[in-house]
Amino acid sequence: MAKIKSIYVCSECGYESPKWFGKCPGCGEWNTMNEELPNSTPLGKTKGFASAISQVMALGDITEDVEKRISTGNKEFDRVLGGGIVLGSLVLISGDPGIGKSTILLQVCEYLGKKLKVLYVSGEESANQIKMRANRLGVTTDNLFILPQTDVSVIVETIKIEKPDLVIIDSIQTMVYEEVTSSAGSVTQVRECTNIFMHTAKGLGVPIIIVGHVNKDGAIAGPKVLEHIVDTVLYFEGEKNYSYRILRGVKNRFGSTNEIGVFEMTGEGLKEVLNPSLMMISGRPKNTSGTCVACVMEGSRPILAEVQGLVCATGFGTPRRMSTGFDYNRMSMLLAVLEKRAGYFFNNMDAYINVVGGLRLDEPAADLTVALALVSSLKDKAVGDKILAFGEVGLAGEIRAVSNCEQRVAEAYRLGFEKCIIPFHNYKSLSKEIKVNMDIVPVRTIRDAFSALVEE
Repeated sequence: MAKIKSIYVCSECGYESPKWFGKCPGCGEWNTMNEELPNSTPLGKTKGFASAISQVMALGDITEDVEKRISTGNKEFDRVLGGGIVLGSLVLISGDPGIGKSTILLQVCEYLGKKLKVLYVSGEESANQIKMRANRLGVTTDNLFILPQTDVSVIVETIKIEKPDLVIIDSIQTMVYEEVTSSAGSVTQVRECTNIFMHTAKGLGVPIIIVGHVNKDGAIAGPKVLEHIVDTVLYFEGEKNYSYRILRGVKNRFGSTNEIGVFEMTGEGLKEVLNPSLMMISGRPKNTSGTCVACVMEGSRPILAEVQGLVCATGFGTPRRMSTGFDYNRMSMLLAVLEKRAGYFFNNMDAYINVVGGLRLDEPAADLTVALALVSSLKDKAVGDKILAFGEVGLAGEIRAVSNCEQRVAEAYRLGFEKCIIPFHNYKSLSKEIKVNMDIVPVRTIRDAFSALVEE
């Protein structure tokens, strides 16, 4: 009988090789090549896992019932999902340990359990441990069924027998498919288990939510193909020192990926923050230099965030630059523009930028706010408490137009701001009502923005 030759698979990227390497040729990681036996049976296509026979359908013949969504009872969660959970979809939720993945899913079960049957599959906790956590979170529904199991074959058969309306898998790294020889959490196991759940969700029309762990770099553990298989990828963000959590859609086949949901971690679980702008600017210091408020768009929602800048004399030959919540390279670019185009010199000064609340500002509209915070600290002149600024700064020192200007100004007015510094090219698009209620200052260059502060 011929000897079965083993193969070596990288646990980080899934690279396969007939021989062992200390350093993976695919991703360059060390000591990640694990020995596995090749499987003669096509994975994910064994008996019981194949979906129903495919039928060709015209687009006009497909009823809208296929697109029916299930509301989770959590407005922030529904916002990120695009309006709710789509029937037959496969959703992946990932994030750092202790960020709140299992917590929010158990809270969702409490609402869905009023009308739907939910199956919670746990590969990490026993039934008693889940019961203890449910009591702490106030989850008492009778339609929540717990299955402590890691064998994918048993789980799929249970889904077919019990016919739940929603299935939660916690977590995919603990699931095991018996025909794969590698251990739980390996690249092959994660890939094949996810494939099986995908066929089950599509074949039975049952939405499945799977929890995924992250690796040491913060990326989703397992092969990259995992994110391609699922329909939606949600990622929990948040600093350990803050109680706020941000749920961001990385991929969504049924909605926008620009939406975010804001939550606050409390002793009773995660609570949705319906007004994140007010939360971000609460406790803002009065009449203090180096602070300015920005308005960025997260999907269709305008969010106000406080940007703090600190400029001081350096004690070293090379000035230090640090940025938290804002891109470091873009901060360096803004410092160069301020020196070249506006005459403010930072070559012998340390510069620090911090976005309060753990929010990260990736939109170019925050450029003007960061620049004003830096100059305010350099000149030790406070930006007014009722002043808000936004706009993209170009290399020539010009202030370029941004999208959704009227929504940003309206949000600032709702929260009590009286003056807005905006790009000149956005001024014409504002309604007369906004111009009457707010003191709008259109600026063409970065010098004009500083002049508006001096006049203030």
